[in-house]
Amino acid sequence: MRSMLLAAAALIVAVPAHAQSVDRTIVNRIIDEGINHSEVMPTAQHLSDVIGSRVTNSPGMRQAEEWTQAKFKTWGLTNVHKEGFDFGRGWSVERASVRMIAPRPLQLTAIPIAWTPGTNGPLTAPVIVAPISKLSDFAKWKGKLSGKIVMLTLPGTGNEPSTAPFKRYSGEELARFDQFQQPTYDPETADRRLKRLDFAQKLDAFLKAEGALAWVQKSRLDGMLVHGEGYLFGKGDTPSLPGIELAAEDYRRLARLIKAGMNPSIEIDTKIRFDDSDTKAYNIIAEIAGTDPSAGYVMAGAHLDSWHAADGAADNGAGTAMIMEAARIIAATGIKPKRTIRFALWAGEEQGLLGSLAYIEQHLATRGSPNDPKATGLKRFYGWNDRWPITTKPEYEQLAAYFNIDNGSGKLRGIYAENNPAVVPIFREWLSPFAPMGASAVVIQKTGGTDHVFLQAIGLQGFQFIQDPLDYFPRIHHTSADTYDHLKGDDMRQASTVLASVLVSAANADKPLPKPPLPTKPNVTDPYAITADED
Repeated sequence: MRSMLLAAAALIVAVPAHAQSVDRTIVNRIIDEGINHSEVMPTAQHLSDVIGSRVTNSPGMRQAEEWTQAKFKTWGLTNVHKEGFDFGRGWSVERASVRMIAPRPLQLTAIPIAWTPGTNGPLTAPVIVAPISKLSDFAKWKGKLSGKIVMLTLPGTGNEPSTAPFKRYSGEELARFDQFQQPTYDPETADRRLKRLDFAQKLDAFLKAEGALAWVQKSRLDGMLVHGEGYLFGKGDTPSLPGIELAAEDYRRLARLIKAGMNPSIEIDTKIRFDDSDTKAYNIIAEIAGTDPSAGYVMAGAHLDSWHAADGAADNGAGTAMIMEAARIIAATGIKPKRTIRFALWAGEEQGLLGSLAYIEQHLATRGSPNDPKATGLKRFYGWNDRWPITTKPEYEQLAAYFNIDNGSGKLRGIYAENNPAVVPIFREWLSPFAPMGASAVVIQKTGGTDHVFLQAIGLQGFQFIQDPLDYFPRIHHTSADTYDHLKGDDMRQASTVLASVLVSAANADKPLPKPPLPTKPNVTDPYAITADED
């Protein structure tokens, strides 16, 4: 008996008191539904092939808003609705063609820059290389651009890859993520960034005043890939001149011909449609109701919007499909969670996390004084974290955890603890059934650039999963190659299943996930730093 008691005591000591156990019977049901009866790939295929690109407020995005709500309702979710926030103009490409006319005819690989206007028929003119990246460059080109299509980027040389574009994380690479990163508070740099946000508008005005007809930028990737991102989407802010991105190889060919004295000219023919009938963008919300209304809710989200170069399959149709599939899995298994599980498909992520930011301000907290000037567009994104104080709303205490997916279609390998050591043993316990599937790493490192970051900025429990990168950043992210072909079904089935289980564990946990203190204005990290001014 004494030996049995000692063994029992050892087991008690071995399990951390703050770990929250996993119901492995429920996990078995989730794995069966998520692996053997998955619908994640048909969902991703419809978003990619049928609906296609989903630029915020575009016709594709409006179609996606309606289709995703209908799917949630079909699966039995409740409180399915959309929540609007001020955004800007709808924009879509009906037709686009760019050709070199002289010294020989050649079809070029190109894409209109988002929210730039069309050409109202073919526009043919000579091109000129005039690199302009800051205000002081304007003087160099004054009086030289009239009647020209202006190539704004330095041509550079080829950027052939030195490593394979497709990869999965090794154990050693995952271990390197487990390092605490000290945050940096540098308000002077933030101020300079904010001051530069109006450069695109000043550049458009300068080019128009100089009589330029259109402008061209070089793709940042080789391989005949194009992107087309643009950020002047506010009503009254959209550019006056057509803007085009050329494949890097085509751009450099034109630059070489200019240098050789061949005086190339190109024809741009784009038909663009603007839609100002509804300037609000919409987040899609759906729920699986909890059995304890006083227990709050857990949440999972992915951004529904994309860019227009391709179909937005990996960014972020994959994440959207996995969030929706996790909802379907939980609903199909009939699990009744203690906390409500809320699912969100965000709009405006590509323009500065605007949808998730709107949700935070509508439901959870605001930053700064009510008398602060109203910021719009990217100024909201860059300025929000530097507004003080943080004022919480009643729903702030109800959110027990948020989980985000937005790094392509790679399998989940674990989760970033976001510099919150208190959640590490809990996440390890929740992921423990999925170690044989490759999802077991819990690392302290923070990660950014997507829709959990403003939750972290107000001291709430927002987390992003670690995903195998595949070829996401070298080839797919925002590019004309972002199609269904690059999605990996086995990975997406695994990820949806892991996500569903983590959500149920969070929803049924005795306590919400530990959260850090409510942030207050920090001290400047380096009060003695001296940096160069930028115009």
